[in-house]
Amino acid sequence: MSTESERGQFVRLSETERPEIIIHVDGKPVTALAGDTVLTALLLAGAQLRDFEFGAGARAGFCLMGACQDCWVQLDAGGSLRACTTYVRDGMRLTTGGGET
Repeated sequence: MSTESERGQFVRLSETERPEIIIHVDGKPVTALAGDTVLTALLLAGAQLRDFEFGAGARAGFCLMGACQDCWVQLDAGGSLRACTTYVRDGMRLTTGGGET
């Protein structure tokens, strides 16, 4: 996850009073707030979803509304979900196709 000196692609500006939820992404804890989508939590944490297949770089969602198919992640329990349209649940364990998160 990102360190104190690193920032995610998103910065939370409001609604900071919702209950905190911990999910695990690629084996590491990520703090989210109730009502966040998985992709929101990942972008706030500075995580990536996968490596870009056509060159150097990371991917972290594209359309943010479920149309592009760019944000699929795997549930450790089996199955997959779209990170941009799925709300976080306490204790979720996810695996991305990315490198270091």
